[in-house]
Amino acid sequence: MTFQIYPTLEIPETLAAGPGPGNTDARVLHAFANAGVADHMQGDVLRGMIECKHMLRKIWGTDNTYTFAVAGTGWSALDTMFSAVMPGDKVVAFTNGTFSGIDALTLRIKAATPEEHAANPLDPIAASVTVIEIPHGQPVTGEMVEVALAEHKPKWAFMAHWETGSGRVNDVQGFSDECENHGTMGLIDAVSSLGVADFRIDDFPGIAGWASCPQKGLCCLPLTYAPVSFTDAFIEALKTTGAYSYVHNPIFEARHWGIVDGQDVEKGTYHRTHSGYAVAAFHESLRLTLQEGLAKRAHSYKTHEAVLRDAVTAMGCDVTSDMPSLVVLNLPTELAGREMELVQNCRARGFGIWPTLSAPVQVRIGILNQLNHQSISRIVKLFGEAIRELGGTVDFEAIEALLESRYGTSIAA
Repeated sequence: MTFQIYPTLEIPETLAAGPGPGNTDARVLHAFANAGVADHMQGDVLRGMIECKHMLRKIWGTDNTYTFAVAGTGWSALDTMFSAVMPGDKVVAFTNGTFSGIDALTLRIKAATPEEHAANPLDPIAASVTVIEIPHGQPVTGEMVEVALAEHKPKWAFMAHWETGSGRVNDVQGFSDECENHGTMGLIDAVSSLGVADFRIDDFPGIAGWASCPQKGLCCLPLTYAPVSFTDAFIEALKTTGAYSYVHNPIFEARHWGIVDGQDVEKGTYHRTHSGYAVAAFHESLRLTLQEGLAKRAHSYKTHEAVLRDAVTAMGCDVTSDMPSLVVLNLPTELAGREMELVQNCRARGFGIWPTLSAPVQVRIGILNQLNHQSISRIVKLFGEAIRELGGTVDFEAIEALLESRYGTSIAA
């Protein structure tokens, strides 16, 4: 029997203009590709991990010793955070889009009893978990959190900081305040906000656990390290109950990063065969984030998102989001219902925009690591051409004038 030897895989350059992952920063790719061949115990690799740990604490804005990163994507970090939730734990989860919905499913899986798992293994209905479903396109507010926590009195409460399924920024201050008021430990999905927004997690004492990713705001490769940060209260709760995980147990994972019993130690005591290449890439992404400064980067995102928002609005689209790294929109009335066709046409040309993954179907255009006038102008031009190709009307002279007034450049740039 013969087996076909496939040709070398060649992946063309693509403009990643969706909710994430974004185009990896070229300097991060350089750090990844130029790392020497070294095993995971080589001295510079270990030093890089120590430096990553301290840079993460600065970027998160925290004194939490249990601040480190988990090998993998944002889902790996979230699973690590959720591993503290045990069967029967009372949880309130707020959902207002696709990804907070998947997080809520994860929480139901974690909190379900064996009997509840047996009844529905892939979608267990955990009696101890209350899911508060907020309609697509609406934010989670502090008032909603107050009502739910007062009624259910849970051990844990969950919310996504930014829900990329609908492009909404949720009320993290109100969430933290109500968790603190009701003696609940808050858990936050910060996959889309870390590295994009300027905030300090220590300013939100009601939140005990945070989880993020490497491939969005930090502009790193997806399969590297996903940041997490846990308060002492979170770790103490975990010590009391344990967790049904070895790989994603936060206490074990912390030991891999040289954090033992709440203290930084010289050497880690938990074995994970990590990658020197991944450490080099992650280290560079953190270093570049600190070098630029979160305040400057956050301002840049707001500035460029405003230009993109105004440009697509001028094309007749209705923007419904409020995230500075993502525009979620409805197409002009005459093109309603053709969102998937438009997205597919764009992606066939290497312009990687996305639809929403749940109803109603909308179009999502992201600007992760596209923070310059040339990139935004290119995104605007490509989107305008896609609208016109479907038969929509685009006044390119007006769009060009808008870009000129904001950037001093034109749509042809």
